[in-house]
Amino acid sequence: MNISPKSVRFDGYNMWVTLSDARTLGVPLAWFPRLMHASPEQRAEFKLSAWGIHWDNLNEDISVDGLIAGGGDVTKHR
Repeated sequence: MNISPKSVRFDGYNMWVTLSDARTLGVPLAWFPRLMHASPEQRAEFKLSAWGIHWDNLNEDISVDGLIAGGGDVTKHR
């Protein structure tokens, strides 16, 4: 069974993702520096897919599997 995101919201410190299986995951924005440093307007411009959440304007992709596993940003910073 594929678990997909149904909604996303933010507070000052966290991203809250409601999943298709009725769970809601709260993850710290500190896990995702692009989101943490983005404006509320930029954060609001996301697309949901069967596998995760994508922000074109921030070049950020977050998978549901990664969120469930407790993983943050895995981008290699140089």
